[in-house]
Amino acid sequence: MTAREPSMPLRAWPRCDQTVAWSALSGHAQVHGRDLDLRQLFRDDPHRVQRLSLQAPEVWADLSRAHWDLATQRHLLDLARECGLAEQRDAMLRGELVNRTEGRAVLHTALRAPRGQAPFSDVVHAELDRMLAFVAGVRAQAGGTQPGDIHDIVHIGIGGSDLGPQMVAAALSTWVHPGLRLHFISNVDGQELASVLPALHPDHTLFVVASKTFTTQETLANARAARQWFLDAGGRDVARHFVAVSADPRRAADFGIGTCFAFWDWVGGRFSLWSAIGLPVALALGGDAFRALLTGAHDMDRHFAEAPLEANLPVWLGLLDVWHRNFKGYSSRCVSPYAQGLKRLPAYLQQLVMESNGKSVDADGRVLPYATSDVVWGEPGTNGQHAFFQMLHQGRDVIPVEFILVGRPAYPDADVLSAELKDLLRVQHESLLANALAQAQALMWGKTEAQALREASPTAAPGVPAEVIARHRTFSGNRPSLTMLLDALTPRSLGALVALYEHRTFVSGAIWGINSFDQWGVELGKALCQDLLPRLQSGDTQGLDAATAATIGRLRQGRDGA
Repeated sequence: MTAREPSMPLRAWPRCDQTVAWSALSGHAQVHGRDLDLRQLFRDDPHRVQRLSLQAPEVWADLSRAHWDLATQRHLLDLARECGLAEQRDAMLRGELVNRTEGRAVLHTALRAPRGQAPFSDVVHAELDRMLAFVAGVRAQAGGTQPGDIHDIVHIGIGGSDLGPQMVAAALSTWVHPGLRLHFISNVDGQELASVLPALHPDHTLFVVASKTFTTQETLANARAARQWFLDAGGRDVARHFVAVSADPRRAADFGIGTCFAFWDWVGGRFSLWSAIGLPVALALGGDAFRALLTGAHDMDRHFAEAPLEANLPVWLGLLDVWHRNFKGYSSRCVSPYAQGLKRLPAYLQQLVMESNGKSVDADGRVLPYATSDVVWGEPGTNGQHAFFQMLHQGRDVIPVEFILVGRPAYPDADVLSAELKDLLRVQHESLLANALAQAQALMWGKTEAQALREASPTAAPGVPAEVIARHRTFSGNRPSLTMLLDALTPRSLGALVALYEHRTFVSGAIWGINSFDQWGVELGKALCQDLLPRLQSGDTQGLDAATAATIGRLRQGRDGA
């Protein structure tokens, strides 16, 4: 199904650098913003946390340790108004063709809206009901001993068809059906699939092949290999043990798949978690949990749509990203979730943010004179502390850090844990939270050379002057961070958190005047691969650049000599 034509043309709003507010921000950054010292700001304003923190559905965010103040925020809100942020948001939610380069609406919010409250509600809820009925049937016999009872679900996809479901499944592992094991295959490297297959039985395995066009090279290569294994291992009914999620059910049928769940051209891949792309999540967690995930996202959608800009958390975060990127010069952002369940969140956000906003031309095709997307990366705490936090504290680059905390942990099979073990796990969780708080505190306050000199032990490094030791143990401080807190990691709170990041990404993209919903930068390498694959097989390097030709020669030499 395609989106309807917009009822009126989308108004052309001024690009950020062509506004009065942008000029005001530039002046503010030169005179005031460059010299902000977080330590002094906290000393001067005992209410800074209250002024620069905000409660949204399921998420409390403290932005008081970011490099901004109330004057900065006022300038940024002026910029949002002058760029027509609210109007751009409303156009997206109405189903206008905001993805202009592809002629599409952008309606992932419609996937999680209650029945009757968004465009395409009838088709969305009909497909959701159909999918969850299928889920209920699989789960009713999950882990059973009869042929066809499913023990393993193998999800085959890549990019938006993989990162979202994989991230959610890891985050909500406590809810996974005890009779089901979930596997995710994305890399075209056959080692990933080959490492999973030996543990499977064809009678008890369900393969989910997820591809919007059902032409994705990596996904189809893995799907063909999985089908060959299934047949080699004695599998008898491809149509029953393979299901598809695609906007092109005809191609899925040609593959031999009988059951295909649909999503639509107005759902971008990296925003598709809420559609039938979430099938493996629903299979693992159940229909009620999947609906709770959608509800949490819808709660955040309503906050984004209804809260005034000055009390709107996605707006605050998106504007802060613009301030950091364009006026503070921060090119990188570290996401550090202090919750092991969120271990795949940084990878998920890499695609969401960098594929959406990694653009160098505006929506009208004009080359941009300013930077857009930052580099998003990270690992769960406390692992990151023992890897890259050295650079965050003492490196030359200033890198904002996002700490994500979960107040109450959830453990699988918690009812069978002894009281003694529960106490130990409680202490471990408190240690986890204390580590996050300490890292944020250390980034802001730092340690002066005088403090380090007072603490330096003359026996720590015999023969090394105390002044030298002190310099190595000095922390500049005044390094920015923000903290987001969930009371617990549940389907509903996770849905709200992910929707928050989606809308935050839209906000910064709208201010920059770019199309956050296409991804043409992905296409060139894919097209070139179609030419290079037969050359790698044949050895034909005619017309190739010298570096590519040399690498093909070396690869063939190594393969032929093996």
